[in-house]
Amino acid sequence: MSASDFPDRLVILGSKGGPAIRPGGPSPTSSLLDIGGRRCVVDCGLGVTRGLINAGVVLKELDLIFITHMHSDHVLELGPLIHTAWTTGLSTKVKVFGPADLKDYWDGFLASMRYDIDLRIDDEGRPDLRDLVAIHLLEEGEVPVADNAVSVSALRVDHPPVVDCFALRFDVEGWSVAFSADTTYFPPLGEFSKDCDLLIHEAMLARGVDRIVEITGNGERLREHLLASHTMAHDAARIAQAAGVKKLVLHHLIPADLPGFEKEEWLEATKGFQGETIVSHDGLAITRS
Repeated sequence: MSASDFPDRLVILGSKGGPAIRPGGPSPTSSLLDIGGRRCVVDCGLGVTRGLINAGVVLKELDLIFITHMHSDHVLELGPLIHTAWTTGLSTKVKVFGPADLKDYWDGFLASMRYDIDLRIDDEGRPDLRDLVAIHLLEEGEVPVADNAVSVSALRVDHPPVVDCFALRFDVEGWSVAFSADTTYFPPLGEFSKDCDLLIHEAMLARGVDRIVEITGNGERLREHLLASHTMAHDAARIAQAAGVKKLVLHHLIPADLPGFEKEEWLEATKGFQGETIVSHDGLAITRS
């Protein structure tokens, strides 16, 4: 089914922060946004292909893909997603927007799959996959999706040591959705997401950081990274309150798959936000009201 067959909606395909997966746990970061008749995939962590299928997407109808930054939990399955869509009949061009290093990733993926791609073109009569993907570099400001109905804009956020990391905002008449991407507490996101219906913002719990450091064995090096590069849930609530958004969706959860961290703790941490807070999980769907 194409995007036009669905109401405008957000579907969280992968809700956890970080690349690790655990038995029965959620997948790394990816989201689907059907908006204004366009199908937008935001980030492609491990599991995005299966998540799209479960959300009712026909893969050969891929449209727009946005990669916020080049950490593996946001880009690892981009190549396999597009290749799988190709094997299911993709014949129209897919636009992929992302940071400068995205071109190297895509070229490397094509090189790694050269044998299979060439064989399927010759043996099965498929169009050349290399002609079906257009890579566009993200920059701050308006993103040129060439659609008068849907407006997309980008904001560079603070996610050290990554330099090219972009928040995204999607607007159609009567509905607007913003994604924080990975970022430390970054007040400019408040203005960027001003008056949005949905703000999808990454979030951590301090107690969860302690537990993750304990079980991974990376010690203070990991703790320093998490505290410098990501946002505590209460600070995500501060951004949402400053922006005056209607709903805050906590996403890229740290932790997302450890026992003992229940929804109530996330909601308590964000009680400073006066709108509705939603704790994401794989398969969460929010339809435009």
